[in-house]
Amino acid sequence: MTWTINNKFSYPKSMRSVINGSRHYDVNGDKYVSVTSILSSTKNQKDIDALNKWKKDLGYAAAAAVSKQSSERGTSMHSWVEAILLLRANGELLDEVNLPKKMAETIVENGINNKISEVYACEAVLYYDGKYKFAGTADAIVNTSDNKIKILDFKQSNKPKRREYSVITEYGHQLALYSIAHDKMFGTNIESTEILMCTPNLMFQNFEFKGEEFQNLKKEAMNRVEQYYLKKKNNSL
Repeated sequence: MTWTINNKFSYPKSMRSVINGSRHYDVNGDKYVSVTSILSSTKNQKDIDALNKWKKDLGYAAAAAVSKQSSERGTSMHSWVEAILLLRANGELLDEVNLPKKMAETIVENGINNKISEVYACEAVLYYDGKYKFAGTADAIVNTSDNKIKILDFKQSNKPKRREYSVITEYGHQLALYSIAHDKMFGTNIESTEILMCTPNLMFQNFEFKGEEFQNLKKEAMNRVEQYYLKKKNNSL
């Protein structure tokens, strides 16, 4: 491995709860609505309709089974990536052979090796304590080989994705909010985020957000936070 562990930032611990149907984080005694709840509550109708059509066409039971399998595979893959990043994958673990591990190794080999110098944290809780509060958990926060702080997100996908897909924008908004929270918490200036994705047939993809696109994503994401709180005020969530 070409990186080291650096506990430069002190990320908080949190408890999680559900309040009126929305997931919340309890950080230092304050409640923060989760980023995923905000984004779920502010999806555009076209995406909602497309998801409902997929469930209906496939069959609700079959769709639920596919979603469950994907979720379980993704959770396991995340655990493997985290173990490798935090240098916890010992020889016995590395000898194990299973699909989520192979997917994790594909992500590390193609998206991480020789591209980062330090790992600051995995599963880091980030919160934004401003006019509108929110919080979330970043998959990994690293220092890149060119000495830039970057937030990474690991995704499993049943099929390859194209950048123009709305789900990629959703992921971009999620990472944008994490970066905004990190900057406020620690006075950083995160300039880019990246999705590292792998399919069950071990096809790797990455989607990096930087420059003008990244700045636009941050504006759009904060607009969605404001939209969420407006809907909450009007009891229309």
